[in-house]
Amino acid sequence: MAEGEEVSFKEQRIRSLTNLYYSRSDIQKAIFDFSKNRETVPRYYEGFGKRPDALQYKGDIFELVKKGATSFHCSEEIWKDPLQLSTNMNESQLNELRRGWDLLIDIDSKYIDYSKIMAEVIYKFLNFNGIKNVGCKFSGSKGFHLIIPWKAFPKEVAGVSTSSMFPEWPRIMTKYIIATIEKDIIKEISNLEKPNKYIRDFQASKEVMPDLILVSPRHLFRAPYSLHEKTSMASAVIDIRKVRDFEVKDADPLKVKINEFTPDCRDGEAKELLSQALDWYKHSSSEKQERKKDFKPIKLEKVSDSYLPPSIQKILLGVEDGKKRALFILLNLFRSIGMERDEIEKRIEEWNKKNKPPLKEGYIKAQLEWSYRNKIVPPPNFDKDYYPAIGIVPTPEEMRSKNPVSFMVRRSRIESNNQNQDKKYKKEK
Repeated sequence: MAEGEEVSFKEQRIRSLTNLYYSRSDIQKAIFDFSKNRETVPRYYEGFGKRPDALQYKGDIFELVKKGATSFHCSEEIWKDPLQLSTNMNESQLNELRRGWDLLIDIDSKYIDYSKIMAEVIYKFLNFNGIKNVGCKFSGSKGFHLIIPWKAFPKEVAGVSTSSMFPEWPRIMTKYIIATIEKDIIKEISNLEKPNKYIRDFQASKEVMPDLILVSPRHLFRAPYSLHEKTSMASAVIDIRKVRDFEVKDADPLKVKINEFTPDCRDGEAKELLSQALDWYKHSSSEKQERKKDFKPIKLEKVSDSYLPPSIQKILLGVEDGKKRALFILLNLFRSIGMERDEIEKRIEEWNKKNKPPLKEGYIKAQLEWSYRNKIVPPPNFDKDYYPAIGIVPTPEEMRSKNPVSFMVRRSRIESNNQNQDKKYKKEK
């Protein structure tokens, strides 16, 4: 069968199911109940519908199906009103509109057996850390989605609103989880017994290690009980404790049974996980560790603002979007050039007053305290995405230096050489 014919067959197969499947009242209810306060977008086989979108009534689901919708996708973020979302919104506007977020752990692999192992190992790890209530559903293909509800997270950490830390904190927790359990996953995969039609590499190399998909702003994932276009299987909710027993046939849309995806967890159940992940990130980020290893702090005497790179001067005028990244850059730069703490705090305070809106004092204080508990590291290199992410494009002159520190050292040397030349000239004269 030609590739085009195969695609056509898949589309015909799922379209033959949609009307019958989505006409079920229990399927509509399961999707609608989960979608409340979430951006929810239909997919029309190949492409998504307009955004933003949300379901107003349970009956909207079948009406969209009659217009060609084949699946439904929801946001991890929980909004006050998802229909107010816009691509033109800046960070502060999104934070104001965002009510909270779930931690969605998206497991993807070439082989479903590997995904089962990862789901099981992650659950054991979460359970060990006090999280007893974890939702799990089949992705519809070869993976699983695990969910820890918003209710499980503390609403504030060190004066910082948890709801405003999306996608940073979910990403950190995801990275922390995979870094902690990687050896256990490799061990479990290596113990798989033959024969198994899904397993082709019994060495469990990193090439076939399951991936955890990192979240991004307004990231969507397949709603529970939504169909999967390629397999025509339902994204069925399963008991995480029995994930090894799951068979793809259990997600047959004509036989699937309804279960609740979002578990009834305790308030703050995931507080310890978040705390440990943030601590791990601060001390074990591979990129930061690499910079710590190679960097030797310097002391620039009589630093003039004229030494500052154009990008830093632009940041110091105040920023509207990406203030947290900007603060990270400024703190590392000021510490790297030997600026005293009192002066740093004064400069940061003056800078923050120019931001629209300013960062909360509690957040800045927490970042300062964390910075001084750790070794000095240089600010990000000019070729990193930190600068474009806050609307700053380094100049060609800046790109000839590695980072703002090396730029300032270069400027300082040029200035010093010029002053020496002037002194020599005056003396000769």
